[in-house]
Amino acid sequence: MDLRNSNIERLQQEGKIFDVLVLGGGINGAVSAASLSAKGAKVALIDKGDFAGLTSSNSSNLAWGGIKYLESHEYFLVNNLCKSRNHLMRSYPSTVKEIRFLTTIEKGFRFPSWFVYIGTIFYWMIGRFFTQGPDYMTAKSIKEREPAIDTSNAAGGFEYSDAYLYDNDARFVFNFIRSSMNYGCVAANYVESQDAVRKDGLWEVSARDNISGKTFTIKSKALVNACGPYVDQHNKLAEQKTDHQHLFSKGIHLIVDRITQVDRILAFFASDGRLFFVIPMGNKTSVGTTDTQVADPKVEVTEEDRQFVLDNINELLDLEKPITRDDIIAERCGVRPLAQKGGDGVADWVKLSRKHAVDTNLDDKHLSIFGGKTTDCINVGDEIAGLVQQMGIELPFKDYIWYGEDDDTVRDEFYHQAKLMELDAYTVEGSSEPLTQRLWRRYGGVALELLEDIRQNPRQAERLMKDAEYLRCEIEHTARYEMVTKLDDFLRRRSKITQVVRNEDIIDAPGLMEACKIFFGDEAESKRQEYIESLSS
Repeated sequence: MDLRNSNIERLQQEGKIFDVLVLGGGINGAVSAASLSAKGAKVALIDKGDFAGLTSSNSSNLAWGGIKYLESHEYFLVNNLCKSRNHLMRSYPSTVKEIRFLTTIEKGFRFPSWFVYIGTIFYWMIGRFFTQGPDYMTAKSIKEREPAIDTSNAAGGFEYSDAYLYDNDARFVFNFIRSSMNYGCVAANYVESQDAVRKDGLWEVSARDNISGKTFTIKSKALVNACGPYVDQHNKLAEQKTDHQHLFSKGIHLIVDRITQVDRILAFFASDGRLFFVIPMGNKTSVGTTDTQVADPKVEVTEEDRQFVLDNINELLDLEKPITRDDIIAERCGVRPLAQKGGDGVADWVKLSRKHAVDTNLDDKHLSIFGGKTTDCINVGDEIAGLVQQMGIELPFKDYIWYGEDDDTVRDEFYHQAKLMELDAYTVEGSSEPLTQRLWRRYGGVALELLEDIRQNPRQAERLMKDAEYLRCEIEHTARYEMVTKLDDFLRRRSKITQVVRNEDIIDAPGLMEACKIFFGDEAESKRQEYIESLSS
């Protein structure tokens, strides 16, 4: 935890005044910090929990253009989201990949299957033909293409393309945090803003280190509230009135063993009429989601939620045996913060889209980010930088491109060295992808350092935990640079281990204690026990 301790010391350095303090390390806060720091601002970022700890680690892993918003005639939104999706795919070709969506329309659906198919052609056109075109299928051809689908009540269907995150959403978010720190941002997890006061032209934020319990003050010229579902709560602390507020929709996914053999997403309309997905997740499958309005962003999976997903997946698929509660490996649960302008929180929330909104108080140099989608994250980062500049804060490198994978020369050098080392020979049988591809996607140019570790000591290419696709060198790298403060930070968010391996298998894994020693040194056993206790809380 040397990096975190060092950053906390820098946060409370006497006389230190940041240009911008970002509150919240989800996708909105992460891209804000990455954009601002790369453009030359002195930035700090804190999160009361771990980075990507809430909504940003419980998404569907989709980066899509919002085809469902065609039904509500939000064509401008769909146009912008498709542009953003295409831009994201160009910028992160190893991470944000095109994938086919096979959608089945049941008999009696509110629209004929051919009519919905015409909508996919329109969607493809709005998306500037960037992806593979859609195609229509009869019930028979659906069954031929994907035998797992129950077509006994199917009127027809179609395939179209969108995009998804090949790895997990929290990892994608953290890479923006890592990028911001490379540009000088001082970031720390488990640091909570308890109060924010505008005084003598500066923001003074009373911060609490939730690990040590110590409190200190952070001063900045501007404040960005990117607290996700807790934006409204912090605005009350900071005495900020905004045009928007949040409504919350709870969504859950269940993770089970791989259902289909082909990397495509199966899309249906669930029993309540809303979209329902079967999403590939490496060697597993993610099934969901629900859409339930809740008043509080702190949510958990209920037995009713589980049964809804199980009932729908068993109804929609033709499986040798039904999926039961015993087949569930892991669960994902979070809220979608939906931006509502004005009103009293009783709008028709089902029709609210995931488009983001930024409320600005130029006098107080305060920004609040509402809603948002992973698809639109680059636009959010650029927008926040533009607004901060309007506040009179200088951005010396305002035109700097702050996002995207390392350029082709770096990638080619990595692949060349990996080929010479025969790196893919270390890929364990049953892995979801070749090792070379996986390391580049996760770490970009930094993966060259991992190659050097393996070159010096081939044991660094060993899996530390049998069922987890993480090497010894990756865990050592994560311990040095990725601010793992609790074991769950690594198991759930820097990686997706807890999403693909059952908790009981993780606890009993021989390599878990060794990983704890790498992360925490003398505190290894206490951190392991802390994690085990959290599973029962």
